[in-house]
Amino acid sequence: MNFNGDKLSGDQQEQLLFMMLIQQHQQIAMMGMGKIKNPNTDKVERELKSAKFAIDTLVMLQKFTKGNLPKELKNYLEQTLNNLRLNYAEEKKKGDEPLESDKEEE
Repeated sequence: MNFNGDKLSGDQQEQLLFMMLIQQHQQIAMMGMGKIKNPNTDKVERELKSAKFAIDTLVMLQKFTKGNLPKELKNYLEQTLNNLRLNYAEEKKKGDEPLESDKEEE
């Protein structure tokens, strides 16, 4: 697939936009779990509420698109959600302990 969008059909453009929407929420969730840096602060921050909100948004998207997605997009969304849920459960078990980057600063 040509990702610059120049020669994509309308359907392909919509599929690409859908994937980008999933990726945006995935990044928000990963930032909230402290897995990647927040580009606004250039720091790794942990805010599980924002991670849960991003995951819940993807679950809602999955619910409302059920039966309407091509197999590839359905699988991509499922894999993304499975990955995020596993990471979230791992982070939830840690509780409120500080991030590794926070420990180094002390």
